Amino acid sequence: MQMTPIIAVHMTAALGALVTGPVALWSRMSRHKRPRLHRAFGYAWVTLMVLTAVSALFIRDFRLPNLAGYTPIHLLIPFTLGGLFFAFQRLLAGDIKRHRQIMQQTYAGACVVAGGFTLLPGRYLGDLVWKQWLGLL
Repeated sequence: MQMTPIIAVHMTAALGALVTGPVALWSRMSRHKRPRLHRAFGYAWVTLMVLTAVSALFIRDFRLPNLAGYTPIHLLIPFTLGGLFFAFQRLLAGDIKRHRQIMQQTYAGACVVAGGFTLLPGRYLGDLVWKQWLGLL
């Protein structure tokens, strides 16, 4: 697999979401709540996550176990989009506690867990990091 424009968009959005998410989460958890910062980074994070999930639909890998080029990591796409949908649904209903929980779970699953899977040897980004950049494998 080579670096294609869609992979570049996907990686850029995913890395942006990985960095932006903690700011959105932290800005409402600190003692001095910062609603403007939370909203700005929250909307940026949601936008980046939608871009990441939608771009992932166009990335297929036929080398790994797959179904029409979709590997098990693609199961995180509906998890991500569903998490965002339900988080906003809870927000509109005034259930802030559940909104916070869903957003934290979505960040953990879509950014941390998915990011960990992409760094496994045999995946494009994993091979790029471990073999080409670090020369470890």
